[in-house]
Amino acid sequence: MGGDPRRKRTYADLEAVPPHLVAELVDGELYTSPRPASPHARAQSALLGELHGPFNRGRGGPGGWLLLFEPELHLGEDVLVPELAGWRRERMPELPQVVGFTLAPDWVCEVLSPSTAALDREKKMKVYAREGVRHLWMVDPLKQTLEVYGREGERWEPMGTHTGQSRVRAEPFASLQLELGELWAR
Repeated sequence: MGGDPRRKRTYADLEAVPPHLVAELVDGELYTSPRPASPHARAQSALLGELHGPFNRGRGGPGGWLLLFEPELHLGEDVLVPELAGWRRERMPELPQVVGFTLAPDWVCEVLSPSTAALDREKKMKVYAREGVRHLWMVDPLKQTLEVYGREGERWEPMGTHTGQSRVRAEPFASLQLELGELWAR
């Protein structure tokens, strides 16, 4: 991106990024990454597919959630784009007509890539905790793992790591038994 590397980046810098890249602002730094490779895209799509019916629509499950694919979150001065995010309907009854959501989600899922794992695990986790996100999932399609975290105060508490073909009940969607193998299927 040219210019002074110490300059705090702005939303204008983010908007200048070519559309084939995902761009995020964290701690005044601009991060860009390519669209995900197929294992990442598969895990992300399969997970949304599993959760959407029972939680977003209430089909075969309790409903009560608004789940979105790659929403742009405007959290303080940070602009983040998680793979998936969800808001309880009592906090966001209707989908606002906005580009960036300023209300922090109740649940976030980051699907890890070799190029984004450090950012997701370090800086973005801190922003999510600071902004009051209650539940965080980290999905690693290459290692075939699901890490589940719950927020305790301003820090994340590990609630379990699930691997391979496990069948999992994980907060905040514990009423659904999730078959992890579906996330890695080829």
